[in-house]
Amino acid sequence: MNSALIDGNEAAARVAYALSEAIAIYPITPASPMGEHADTWAAALRPNLWGSVPEVVEMQSEAGAAGAMHGSLQTGALATTFTASQGLLLMLPNMFKIAGELTPAVVHVAARALATHALSIFGDHSDVMAARTTGFAMLAASSVQEAHDFAAVSHVATLRSRVPFLHFFDGFRTSHEINLIDLIDDDQLRLLVSEDDIAAHKLRRLRPTAPVVRGTAQNPDVFFQSREAANIYHDAVPGIVAETFDDLAAITGRSYGLVEYSGAPDAERVIVLMGSGVGAALETVEQLAAAGERVGVITVRLFRPFPVEAFLTALPDTVRSIAVLDRTKEPGSVGEPLLQDVVTVLSDDRRTDVTTIGGRYGLGSKEFTPAMVKSVFDELASDRPKRRFTVGIKDDVTNLSLEFDDQFQVQTRHKSAVFYALGSDGTVGANKASVKIIGEQPDLFAQGYFVYDSKKSGSMTVSHLRYGPDPIRSTYLVEQADLVACHQFGLLDRFDVLERAKPGATFLLNAPYPADEVWGHLPAMIRHEIIDRKVRLFTIDAARVARELGMPGRINTVMQPCFFALAEVMDTDQAVAAIKRSIEYAYGRRGQLVVERNQAAVDMALGEMSEVVVPADAAGGGGAVELVAGIPSSALLAAGDDRDFIERVTSTLIAGRGDLLPVSAFPIDGTFPTGTTRYEKRRLATEIPVWEPDICIDCGKCAIVCPHAAIRMKVYELPAISDAPEGFLSKSFRSRELKDHHLTVQVTPDDCTGCGICVDVCPAKDKSQVKRKSINMRDAQEHAPRERERWDFFAAIPELDRTLISHDSVKNTQLLQPLFEFSGACSGCGETPYLKLLTQMFGDRLVVANATGCSSIYGGNLPTTPWSKNEQGLGPAWANSLFEDNAEFGLGMRLGIEHHQHEAARLVDEMAEAIGPDLATALLANAQPTEADIISQRARVVELRQRLVGSDDPRARRLDTIADELVRTSTWIVGGDGWAYDIGYGGVDHVLGSGRNVNLLVLDTEVYSNTGGQASKATPLGAVAKFAMAGKATAKKDLGSIARSYGNVYVAQVALGGSEIQTVKALREADEYDGPSLIIAYSTCIAHGIDMTTSMAHQKEAVKSGYWPLYRFKPTVDKHERPFQLDSAAPSIPLREFALQEARYAMLARSDPARSAELLDLAQAGVDERWNYYSQLADIERSVPHVDEFDELLESDQDNATSESITSVEVTSDD
Repeated sequence: MNSALIDGNEAAARVAYALSEAIAIYPITPASPMGEHADTWAAALRPNLWGSVPEVVEMQSEAGAAGAMHGSLQTGALATTFTASQGLLLMLPNMFKIAGELTPAVVHVAARALATHALSIFGDHSDVMAARTTGFAMLAASSVQEAHDFAAVSHVATLRSRVPFLHFFDGFRTSHEINLIDLIDDDQLRLLVSEDDIAAHKLRRLRPTAPVVRGTAQNPDVFFQSREAANIYHDAVPGIVAETFDDLAAITGRSYGLVEYSGAPDAERVIVLMGSGVGAALETVEQLAAAGERVGVITVRLFRPFPVEAFLTALPDTVRSIAVLDRTKEPGSVGEPLLQDVVTVLSDDRRTDVTTIGGRYGLGSKEFTPAMVKSVFDELASDRPKRRFTVGIKDDVTNLSLEFDDQFQVQTRHKSAVFYALGSDGTVGANKASVKIIGEQPDLFAQGYFVYDSKKSGSMTVSHLRYGPDPIRSTYLVEQADLVACHQFGLLDRFDVLERAKPGATFLLNAPYPADEVWGHLPAMIRHEIIDRKVRLFTIDAARVARELGMPGRINTVMQPCFFALAEVMDTDQAVAAIKRSIEYAYGRRGQLVVERNQAAVDMALGEMSEVVVPADAAGGGGAVELVAGIPSSALLAAGDDRDFIERVTSTLIAGRGDLLPVSAFPIDGTFPTGTTRYEKRRLATEIPVWEPDICIDCGKCAIVCPHAAIRMKVYELPAISDAPEGFLSKSFRSRELKDHHLTVQVTPDDCTGCGICVDVCPAKDKSQVKRKSINMRDAQEHAPRERERWDFFAAIPELDRTLISHDSVKNTQLLQPLFEFSGACSGCGETPYLKLLTQMFGDRLVVANATGCSSIYGGNLPTTPWSKNEQGLGPAWANSLFEDNAEFGLGMRLGIEHHQHEAARLVDEMAEAIGPDLATALLANAQPTEADIISQRARVVELRQRLVGSDDPRARRLDTIADELVRTSTWIVGGDGWAYDIGYGGVDHVLGSGRNVNLLVLDTEVYSNTGGQASKATPLGAVAKFAMAGKATAKKDLGSIARSYGNVYVAQVALGGSEIQTVKALREADEYDGPSLIIAYSTCIAHGIDMTTSMAHQKEAVKSGYWPLYRFKPTVDKHERPFQLDSAAPSIPLREFALQEARYAMLARSDPARSAELLDLAQAGVDERWNYYSQLADIERSVPHVDEFDELLESDQDNATSESITSVEVTSDD
């Protein structure tokens, strides 16, 4: 029998691909890998079970994928799709249709939470429970093996029953868990699948040779009867699934039941649940039953149709109390779905002797451990158990939660390891390889599960590995690790990385210090824990090894052999050989040099690792135990009204201890304070930029390109720095607007990610010293303490009065305070500089509607947000609705704003005498075209409110409530290309055609960056991306051209690295334009496969090659104007020269040179044709259709005159 170490997504996708002919896909976390596998296999021409290659098509949304699947089914294809969460909701309309038409199909779901008060990309059953009324059968897998087997059962049973199936397993916990499973091979699948069932499905297809109609409209006289006609098919499903389970058992030896009982045969207390929580429940029941407790667990596998007879048969007669656990929440219901089913079944069977209670667990991937399982059994044993409860949290509001003893653990023979790392350092990839290496050994089993922060690369990842002689079914995080590895030294100050270390554990640390110096640099808490837990400490400077081998930051293959040497799970030489083979497999497509460097790292690693002698006490680096990740009280002084919340909640979240917070700690509606990233201090950079003012030319380039607002410029008069710390740097500032001012450019070392873009773009070069610029990268360990002191002083220097300078130059915009700072975006991110600039220009009056995607994750993901506010408390107001509806969401925001603007103006006009005619006139007459006008208007609003105090006019209160809207607001709708070009395009188009004064900013990375780099309609011709592994064969959509077709939409295509000043102009003009505007911003991304240090230089190359022409389209009513303005020169380098710098093009050139050459030739022709077209557009005169005011008056007079004439004639006629 074949076996493999794979995750749940691949386990399901293997079967789905083999048994399908048409696969419609769309990316959504955590289900995207299923579609990625299908696309990769199709690109490699891998056949399905019948020897043909399935048609794999990416759609514009999940609704589109469901529609395409529906259509394929109607024409007789075997079709499937994959989805999760909001994606499943978008499929629901088609699912009702598919089920209503009794059409065999399978939707595979990595079950995930739905967005409610907040987005969660993590697992629970909220999404699948929303589908339970569609008529789909629902089959729940609780492990990776079951995800594989039940995928087959679903595809077979849907053909036998004609009822479509929703096969689901828990997102992340099962979808991303790697475990050893036995595969169903093609011969076994052929034994399972009935060719007669397939033929019957195909004979029902729509075809002209047997014409029928489907999808009719029905009237009240027949609809009800027709709806009931299919009952017998649904009633037959439990029997068909049971038969299929029996067939599977006969073929593979693995047996399953619709409902299964495990535990004491005379159990009195039973838990009922489904999904991955079953693993923890089974382990707990086995241990408790072995100790004599009469407990058991019922696993529900078929949820719809609910298998009543199977459930009653499985339930022991001795049962006296049942706890039903649901991984979802239905506010206002008498109980969650599984509970309601169980209660109904017991009631119908007249089992009145059984007490049934219901609980919620595991929402949003909240941990569900044996200790929690035991607490449920303990509750069942109490005299008066709670009828409804939660477990795994502390509910101090409605007091539903159960207490649990977190010291309770089940005993197993496996060992475990926990790895703390960053998302960009390769640790997760290396650990996945390690799991597979271990699991491939005879008589060894391995499991890997990976906890991702939902922020971008550079955030913390925690890998949980288990390995040993027995199959591993633990579906919860490692709690007592034999080995703990910390791959980033900077994490020690922020997190208690040894909290999961068992006594006597081994601690492997990547540290930038020699072994004999490491102890003195460890935080006191870590030193105490090492001693108290009798931990052995090993250290290696993996970052240095990686740098010496030309792989800065990629420490994974340095640390991996160290783990094997310390874990003693297999022979070290054997492990090293296996690691090298895995490197060949993983990096082969990137070229031989990459492979050789990684293999050299493996060879060097063990010789560089040393054991640290642990002293008898914790002395040597400090005194008392300090708080990990505590926010300094000095920083909290600036928090103002938010201080209490930040101190109680935000600081706890930053420390990674959010599980400890009770329900009462959280806002009831998901509203959080802004400006909290300043407290996080992630300290990611190994090198930081240091300013050297003697050759600085005051250009502002370093600040405008900084993705994290970690480099700032401030100008001031000299008295402002009279008490500056020694060595604080300053220089005279050259400006026509500001006389006798000085400049400082300062980095915040704890917020910088070390991307180096600022240095790359700095034009100020030392003519006498090679490579020296005005900003240079320096070792963070050496320079951070001094730069930290400088930053603290720099931050206290007052911000410049915004009215003193114009806002139309690069230099001047960078003197304005950014209100988007220190985000969790990837190092070198190409998106965030645009958002930062947006807030510098309009942040104090900005309202943002943000599509789900990268920008919503680095912009609004707990524990902190980079959207900030100034000293006056003004700043961007930001909200995220969904992925697909952002344009409509933003338009709705604008409608609300405009209503309040008009209403406030009306009330001011009505109350003019009460508030003062002069003030009323000034408030209504000021159009606020300039910064000074806006500030003056704010002052008038303050005066207005003062005059309204004490008024008993009910209008005064209404006006006071909305008076802020008398100040001009800038509304921006922000999102990525996946939103604007694909899933949200219909809304984008509608909003652009609305004529409303809204601004759309599309951060165009040309892929679905947030879900892992899948192709969108913005992906260019010839580029490789997930869902386009053979190179995209179609051209990129010209979104700007579509928008320009309306004639009255301001459109700009910008690239900050191509022209900073053009970007500044475009943002300013869009804000000033009284109508819809669209800015398409080229955003370099790690998915492009470039060195992100060169992100902005690469954008310049994109412009030079004609790949990304810069332009502005400025609609005007003036005649003889040319609204289309090209802002970049004609292409001066071949497209190939630019494109092949990117891995997304280069990998196709290596794997399929002929196809790469053909696609690049086509792409070059496209560049040439587009430039020719744009050049012609630049010469075309065009004006917005309009009627002059004078003409309107004239026509109005004529209408009135005509009306009067007609009236008089009529009167005369009557006489």
